[in-house]
Amino acid sequence: MERNYQFRERLLEVHKKGLRDDAIWTKLTGTTVDESWEIVYPADADRVLLHAAHDLRDFFEVSMNLCLRARPRKDGEPLEGRITLTDAAHTPALAPAYTEPAAYKLDVGDGITVCGTTPRGTLQGCFYLERRMGIHRGPIIERGTVEKKPLFSPRMVHSGFGLDDFPDAHINAAAHMGMDALLVFTKDLNITPHGYLDFNNLIYRAAGMGMDVYAYSYYKSPKHPDDPDAPAFYESTYGNLFKNCPGLRGVTLVGESVEFPSRDPHTSGCLRLEKKPGETRPSPGWYPCYDYPEWINLVKGIIRKYKPDADFVFWTYNWGYVNEEARIALIETLPTDISLQVTYEMFEQFHPRPGVTVRCVDYTLMFEGPGKYFTSEAIAAHRRGIPLYAMANTGGLTWDIGVVPYEPAPYQWKRRYDGMVKAHENWGLRGLMECHHYGFYPSFVSELANTAYWSPAEDYDTAMREIAARDHGEKNVDTVLETWRLWSDGIRHYVSTNPDQYGPFRIGPAYPLLFRQEAILESPPYAHFGNNRICHTMYNYDINLRANLDYEIESLTEMARLYEEGAQKLADILPSLTGRQYDETKRMWALGSFIAHAARTTIAVKKWFILKCKLLPPKGNKPSWNAGQEAVIKDGAQVSLTPDEVRATIDEMRAIAEQELVNARETIPLVEYDSRLGYEPSMEYMCDRAHLEWKERMTRRALAELDEIYEKGICPQ
Repeated sequence: MERNYQFRERLLEVHKKGLRDDAIWTKLTGTTVDESWEIVYPADADRVLLHAAHDLRDFFEVSMNLCLRARPRKDGEPLEGRITLTDAAHTPALAPAYTEPAAYKLDVGDGITVCGTTPRGTLQGCFYLERRMGIHRGPIIERGTVEKKPLFSPRMVHSGFGLDDFPDAHINAAAHMGMDALLVFTKDLNITPHGYLDFNNLIYRAAGMGMDVYAYSYYKSPKHPDDPDAPAFYESTYGNLFKNCPGLRGVTLVGESVEFPSRDPHTSGCLRLEKKPGETRPSPGWYPCYDYPEWINLVKGIIRKYKPDADFVFWTYNWGYVNEEARIALIETLPTDISLQVTYEMFEQFHPRPGVTVRCVDYTLMFEGPGKYFTSEAIAAHRRGIPLYAMANTGGLTWDIGVVPYEPAPYQWKRRYDGMVKAHENWGLRGLMECHHYGFYPSFVSELANTAYWSPAEDYDTAMREIAARDHGEKNVDTVLETWRLWSDGIRHYVSTNPDQYGPFRIGPAYPLLFRQEAILESPPYAHFGNNRICHTMYNYDINLRANLDYEIESLTEMARLYEEGAQKLADILPSLTGRQYDETKRMWALGSFIAHAARTTIAVKKWFILKCKLLPPKGNKPSWNAGQEAVIKDGAQVSLTPDEVRATIDEMRAIAEQELVNARETIPLVEYDSRLGYEPSMEYMCDRAHLEWKERMTRRALAELDEIYEKGICPQ
């Protein structure tokens, strides 16, 4: 049983213990490293090359049970019997043919040479060497030459350790998965939503591990670029940031966090929190305003006074719902010396049956993408020569399920990877944002993404089989692959809706069943999104969209079944496993089981809501997912229920509640086995034992409300 936050201890262990298995690797052929070998590097090696050498040494010690010496290379030393780390500047004859900074060449014969275009490439070559030896479960590597270049850079991630919390080991783990940039929420110089952070220290530490740092802007932008004091104001914000932190690689700006008082008549012209009552036009951050280029040019010019090559990443997330003509009109006027970031799958619509519309309302894996919104803007950006980035969530997690480390659906992820490689080929997709505030958690999914994001790519099916054998045992490969197929099919039965993504799927089985009394989620004062900010505990839906609700219940029921079936397959093989493989398999079983429980909770919430609407009076004339409860209405009036009908409805609600309380109680062993379950960096813990017990109290409170109605047999007014 783990205490809260104990998962962080695992995140600080970059190299896995117990990987070496002499019964496996000794049957293989290739170059074998033993304790007579040394790791050598140039005498004037920079911090990245030194990190590569010391990381490789640590890998051999921790994962391969070998102690190798790491030292500067002497002039004229032979390559045999050594792992030689170098780069194109030191040994041009050994350099890869590629020009990309992170490209590398690995030559394996009687010695092993790793040479990058730059030290960053050498580092990635060392990570490749570590990965192959881990797959073989021993200090052996195939003889021959491997030469690779990255398809995407930057690959940006937030921290999965804690919001804007970047221990060295966590940065290193991200680098091992091919990520090359960190995102830090920036409210001011050295200020994040959590408080003080020494930006320059983070930049320095990240640089030593081959990583850049981007500021994800939380700055307020109350000035229109035409305002006389606008230059001075933005000099005091963005200018001050880059003047004092010139090591920042760039800045990421999204509409909702950098909106300014646009003069576009399609908008309210004022910031979201200043919107006047009755105003129906969107705030400027939610529309492709014609004067965004003016604002960009002003802020960009100020930043580049201090950082001439700063990457200015402009993200169109907030207005993806707007008609294509208006969105493309903005892209046609953007400066071409910025990067355009587009969300990969959002805003797509489907009609799975007559009368039912499903929308990708936020980041989701149910649809692999690309969506029409992404495609339209990718084509426009490519036509104008604007560098194209994607918000892809390929670190392993989307907005679908809020308190899990990653979504174990590798076949569905592959469909996304394949589409993104095609976008690279067709429209020059070059940069990725691979997670949002829920952060990056190293997993086999991020490992698979890394195999797909280099050219030439590894065969995906082979990579999956190798990972399954390494982590779950040779004899269990087919079982594990079948589990992953079930879960990949299961996530395709997920339905992306605002009520669910900001409701039961945000916090999983801790989500309560409420009647009339609201409930406030108990969250610590340091939680960035605490106190119901991104989770609405009083579930709401447009009851007039009953066909949607029925479809969602059916689809999620199939999702839950598939995840339960997959989890059972892992449970069946657990008795045959020991050590590291047992731990890996049980954690994956717990994750799949937790997702199944979360789906069951969402189904229960929907069924409870439908029945609750029979008992409560209507509220509001235009129902929406967050507008309040709606009653069953006919001809403008609430349908009258007889006392027997009232009591029968309550009996159904009681049955749902009691079943759901069992579901919550069965979740407790899962979150206590793996402390990462139930946690999300911006919310902290939302589905640990304490919150699951809170859910029972809140649900029992709702049942007590129903008991009062049951006695009278009359609906409340």
